[in-house]
Amino acid sequence: MADPEPEDVPVDPSAIELRYRHARARRVARVRHKEESRLARYRFYIVMVVLIAIAIGFVVAAWHEIHRLFGL
Repeated sequence: MADPEPEDVPVDPSAIELRYRHARARRVARVRHKEESRLARYRFYIVMVVLIAIAIGFVVAAWHEIHRLFGL
């Protein structure tokens, strides 16, 4: 029993369209994931800067209170 030639194999046009849509969806998902990762990195750095600024504010306020209470 011989294998059919590639020209003899019936091709389903809807299957081809489905594969194109699947490949396109994967490409869009990959681009979206890359963009989301970049935005997450920016959000992380912004949050870290805000937290460090708040911590510095607390340290400065505590330092002023220590000076006021103990007269150093």
